[in-house]
Amino acid sequence: MTETSELRRRACELLCLTDPVEKAARTRELPALGLTADPAAELSEPAGVPGRPDKPVQVAPRDVPTRGMATPEARAALMHALAHIEFNAINLALDAIWRFSGLPQGFYQDWLKVASEEALHFTLLTDHMAAHGVRYGDFPAHDGLWQMAEKTKGDPLARMALVPRTLEARGLDASPAIRARLAHAGDHAAAGILDIILRDEIGHVAIGNRWYRYLCDAAGLDPVAHYPILSEAYVVPVLRGPFNFPARRLAGFTEPELSALEQAAAAARIPPRESAGPSAAPSRSPSSAKPS
Repeated sequence: MTETSELRRRACELLCLTDPVEKAARTRELPALGLTADPAAELSEPAGVPGRPDKPVQVAPRDVPTRGMATPEARAALMHALAHIEFNAINLALDAIWRFSGLPQGFYQDWLKVASEEALHFTLLTDHMAAHGVRYGDFPAHDGLWQMAEKTKGDPLARMALVPRTLEARGLDASPAIRARLAHAGDHAAAGILDIILRDEIGHVAIGNRWYRYLCDAAGLDPVAHYPILSEAYVVPVLRGPFNFPARRLAGFTEPELSALEQAAAAARIPPRESAGPSAAPSRSPSSAKPS
């Protein structure tokens, strides 16, 4: 790989890597290089975006193996599903860096931080899986996160609205219950990894909220009123509770947004999933730095 010294081009190079271990390792190293982005560069999308290994095999969501706690294989499938989410999240953050031009330097540095932390999460999960004889790619997986990235690749405002602060924010809701189930099953190492992921994901969703509002302000749009318009245009399913409101507040969701979320679920008559534990969030608030 011919490496460049400009952040957006380097992010694109890493996005195209197919080896997940190499991609995660190089992405974790990227912040230390001190690269800056050229917002004015108009980059063409290369072939093979995103770079992926031959496995896991991509299947429809209904064909993904059952993920639970009853058997070691079910727990392995759960950990594999989490690792797949984090691998996709590396790709999503790298994609945001290279794809969207004309934004403040802070946008690219924020998504660089996200990319590095998602790479850490992937590494923690795959190392834990390896200790139990499981490799990334041993189970099939679905492609829901990247499908939304494809839909929104022409509009950074839609990307911020519908990937970090919608699909990835679901992790804030799901993590406490999964963590409780892992701890109950005796896998305290995995539960500790979920603590790290939830802590960092609050910051990642906050970054999505920050730049969604920045782009709404730039376009003269009301962030609360515009969100359902985007959801309808991009065919986003109504989210299902229970919602982790403490974590969502730390991630920058406003009370009107949380009320709208709850009202939409009630209007769609979507029953909440069974919760295995209370909603929770770390006490440390993510950075609230303004875009620069």
